[in-house]
Amino acid sequence: MTATAIDIPLLTLKGQHAETGAEVKAAVARVLDSGVFILGPENKAFDAEFAQAIGAKHCLGVDSGTSALELALEASGVGPGDEVIVPSFTFIATATAVSVLGATPIFADVDPTTLTLDPRSVGKALTPRTKALIAVHIFGQPADMDPLIALAKSKNISVIEDCAQSHLATYKGRTTGTLGSLAAFSFYPSKNLGAAGDAGAVTTNDGLLRARVTELRNCGRSAEGGYHHVRIGHNCRLDEIQAAILRVKLRRLDGWTAVRRSIAALYCEGLSGLPLQLPPIGSGDSSPVFHLYTVCCERRDALAEHLRLKGIGTGVYYPTPLHLQPAYAGLGVKAGALPVSERASREALSLPMYAELSAADAGRVVEAVRLFFR
Repeated sequence: MTATAIDIPLLTLKGQHAETGAEVKAAVARVLDSGVFILGPENKAFDAEFAQAIGAKHCLGVDSGTSALELALEASGVGPGDEVIVPSFTFIATATAVSVLGATPIFADVDPTTLTLDPRSVGKALTPRTKALIAVHIFGQPADMDPLIALAKSKNISVIEDCAQSHLATYKGRTTGTLGSLAAFSFYPSKNLGAAGDAGAVTTNDGLLRARVTELRNCGRSAEGGYHHVRIGHNCRLDEIQAAILRVKLRRLDGWTAVRRSIAALYCEGLSGLPLQLPPIGSGDSSPVFHLYTVCCERRDALAEHLRLKGIGTGVYYPTPLHLQPAYAGLGVKAGALPVSERASREALSLPMYAELSAADAGRVVEAVRLFFR
C-alpha cells in the first residue's frame, strides 16, 4: 500500500524561505564579512528591535528558549528546595528548566477553554516553598494574567511568562513578554518568529533582572566584561548569524501574524457547529497569534487519520501531560489529578497553520473536517 501524499502540511517553511531567502543570505554574508560572531552589533540591534516590537524595556538574546527559561528562573532566585508552579499541558522544557536548577515543578491544571494555566488550580498548588509560577501562552493564546499576577503578589512570588509560542500576542492591550517579571521566548525555526537553528531571548522591564541575566548568559561576567566573573554563569549567548537572520524576519512578523489571524478566523467560521472545541479567536481582553490552531475532538485519532487520507497534515501537541511523563513519575502525581490537562492530551489536534497557507487550502481543510462529521 502506498503512503498518501500530504499536500497541505501541518507546517512548512519553504514559502517563508522563498520570501526571505535572499535577505537572509545577505545578512549571513554581512556577519561572515564582519568577522564578529558573538555579542556583536547584530545582537545589540536585534535586542533593541525585538524589545521595541513587544514594548519591553529590555531584551537579551540567548541560544534557545529552554536557556531563556532557565536564566529567567535563576535570575528570579529559584534554586534547590524551591517549588515552581507550571501547567501540566505544555512542552516539557517548561518543567525541566525548573528541575535543572534543583527546584521542583508543581503541576497545575489548565483552563478548559484556553488551555492556559488555571488560576484556581494555581491557588490550590501554592505552598510556603513556592518561589515562582510560569504562565505558558500555549499555542499563542495569552494566559489570564491578572489573577495569576494577583496571586503571585499576595504570596511575594515571581511570575515568569513562557512566550515560546506567543510572539506579538496581547492581553488587555499589552504584549506577552511584558506582563510578568521576566519572560522567555523561543525562536526555534518553526515558531512564528524563527531562526535558522536554536535561538531565544529573555525580556524584562526590570533593570536589576536584566543585569542578572546579562551576567548569567555570559559565564557570569560582569557588565564591564573581560575576565571578571561575579557569579557562576552559563554560556547561553545568541550568535551573530542567528541574530542577523532574526532581524530580517522580525520586519515581517506583523504581516505574518495578521495572516495567521485571518486563517484562524476562517477556521472558526467554517468549523462552527461541529462537535469540536475551537480555540478562542480573541476578544477585548486578548488577541492570540495562533502559533498552532488546535481543536479538541473526542475522536481525535480518527479525525487525524481521515485528514491524512485527504492529504492534510495534522499534529498532536501534547499527547502526554507532564505529570504523567515517566521523567516525573517520582513526583507521584497520579492519573486523574489534573483532568483538563489529561483531556486535552487525549483530544487536542492541530490543523495546518502557517503564514503562507492560502485561503483556498484552509478552505480545503475546513471542507475535509466537515466531511468527517457527516
